[in-house]
Amino acid sequence: MPELGHLTRTEIASLAGLAPFDRDSGQYRGQRRIAGGRPRVRRALYAAALPASFRWNPALVDIYTRLRANGKNHKQALTACARKLLTFANAVLARQTNWQPQLNGC
Repeated sequence: MPELGHLTRTEIASLAGLAPFDRDSGQYRGQRRIAGGRPRVRRALYAAALPASFRWNPALVDIYTRLRANGKNHKQALTACARKLLTFANAVLARQTNWQPQLNGC
């Protein structure tokens, strides 16, 4: 993704296909689903978030366990971790610094 580091976090998530879209109409409130974007990037981030959110990245482990405790299912929590991983990469490239994990308030 050559745009990484040049767009906002919402724009980059939408470009990767990790932004949730709603299905609302009037009083009907549908489910939020991810769609569109670049499927290869989305698959790669999802695959990278799987081991990172269970063992290797303390910030993502914290996010995953918090989301699961709040009632999100496994795939929803893992998709949120993939989006957060993309946000981390976007911030690192935009700031041109090394990534420093912050466990509270990622």
